[in-house]
Amino acid sequence: VLVESHGEKDDSNEGTVVDFRGNPVDKSKTGGWLAAGLILGSELSERICVMGISMNLVTYLVGDLHISAAKSATIVTNFMGALNLLGLLGGFLADAKLGRYLTVALSASITALGVILLTLATTIPSMRPPYCDDYRRKHHECIEANGRQLALLYAALYTTALGGGGIKSNVSGFGSDQFDVGDPKEEKAMIFFFNRFYFGISLGSLFAVIVLVYIQDNVGRGWGYGISAVTMVIAVAVLICGTPWYRFKKPQGSPLTIVWRVLLLALKKKNQPYPSHPSLLNDYDNRKVPYTPRFKFLDKAAILDDNCAANAEKNNPWLVSTVTHVEEVKMVIKLLPIWSTCILFWTIYSQMTTFTVEQATIMHRKIGSFVIPAGSFSAFLIISILLFTSLNEKVFVPLARKITHNPQGITSLQRIGIGLVFSVAAMVGAAIIEKERREIAVEKEVKISAFWLLVQFFLVGAGEAFAYVGQLEFFIREAPDRMKSMSTGLFLSTISMGFFVSSLLVSIVDHVTNRNWLRNNLNKGKLNNFYWLLAVLGFLNFLVFLIFASRHQYKMQLPIEPESGEKELKGLNGETIQDREKKASLQAVGEVEP
Repeated sequence: VLVESHGEKDDSNEGTVVDFRGNPVDKSKTGGWLAAGLILGSELSERICVMGISMNLVTYLVGDLHISAAKSATIVTNFMGALNLLGLLGGFLADAKLGRYLTVALSASITALGVILLTLATTIPSMRPPYCDDYRRKHHECIEANGRQLALLYAALYTTALGGGGIKSNVSGFGSDQFDVGDPKEEKAMIFFFNRFYFGISLGSLFAVIVLVYIQDNVGRGWGYGISAVTMVIAVAVLICGTPWYRFKKPQGSPLTIVWRVLLLALKKKNQPYPSHPSLLNDYDNRKVPYTPRFKFLDKAAILDDNCAANAEKNNPWLVSTVTHVEEVKMVIKLLPIWSTCILFWTIYSQMTTFTVEQATIMHRKIGSFVIPAGSFSAFLIISILLFTSLNEKVFVPLARKITHNPQGITSLQRIGIGLVFSVAAMVGAAIIEKERREIAVEKEVKISAFWLLVQFFLVGAGEAFAYVGQLEFFIREAPDRMKSMSTGLFLSTISMGFFVSSLLVSIVDHVTNRNWLRNNLNKGKLNNFYWLLAVLGFLNFLVFLIFASRHQYKMQLPIEPESGEKELKGLNGETIQDREKKASLQAVGEVEP
């Protein structure tokens, strides 16, 4: 029987890895690429479902439900925003109570239910307004879908978002649990895990935007979404069948409880003086992470006052925190500056699912007699991602290893920075192309080829190949082990906030420009100005990112058995843990400058 957490656990259980019966794992029979592959099937199916919805939903909203382009874009970005924001909830439940396995299984089932509801919402005739011919559409006489007709659609979308968020925040963490970083052979496999993970789910995305989008447009929405639902049901069955091969880490109780408890105790003890040396803080000798001098005010949560010492209550977490808990909270706070600068990348990315698809609908899309569905142009985004993900693993990383002598090749922050540069370049290209497209369409009444959109798809795809993998790796590696699922949820919240910022920007621009930039008829609008706005914001965001990244100190682990003669563990700058901690201790007592 799977071991679940029933409340907050002792740190003595932290990092415990068991099999599905709750016994210590047999590494020859559990974990590795087989287990990770079965787990990632859930994310593959989730990506098929979500990409099949998001990349072509705007054409359904505008074409079938007769909703305006700006409002349709907002519906899509709000759906994607909610899906990724709910990743925080999924991460919290996994870390606090359910564990990653149960959370993924339940979330996948909820996603299947949501897509089944969406199949019904797009199939039942009464859920759509009357058909609108070209003449009435041209004169803006189409009847927009009413609240009753949209109710089932919204229920389906947000049920899917609830399940998808739970999968996204846990499946990568659960997959990485299948590798033991203490084993050199498995650690080597772990280095490529995130790249191959993203390559695999990108294949699912490619299937969705080529096959499912075509089926939605040419066979029927019900068929397209129905296939997605069946895929999700199969993924749930595969996940459950693979149970005997998985490694499970026991949930350690609510990580949010630790965070707010440390903050509360630090505030409560704000008037107490710092000890003469950090070693006098509670449980310093048993700490599981190195002591750091940053955010020193949090150290007060671990100060042993006379009352605690006299009553032997140093083990009561509500009266005094341990150094380990304080350092874990510091780790979370250190993630926030980078978190804030990742948001705008996803704001730019969201344009690929909304206005770029709208552009494709009024451009030349024929190859011979075959008309390519507007949503299927997103395939070039996925192809770009696959190309650069492969180049990362086969070319860029090995080359960077030789130059930097770093096992990672390039660091997670360097990956993110490269992704941000690509996103800014994409918006510059998109603005130039849209200006030319509109001028030719208005002045010469000629539709230019939709293949010009490949420029922005290619650049955003290249950026995502770097940024997604870099962000995922950064948030999982840099967060405390007990908070791995919640930190993945924190990463997904950057995607969420990016989509919500897009919705906000669309609303602000629509209001400030008197609907002059973002029109239903793109030939009468100035979408290129919106793209230029995103390019400028992206460049300023990149400069802020460079400042934060230059100040970030990567997480370090304490040696497990320092007396065994093993090599000292080093940080990315080559500094040993012992050197770092000695320096930190001296800084804490004011003997050297930070």
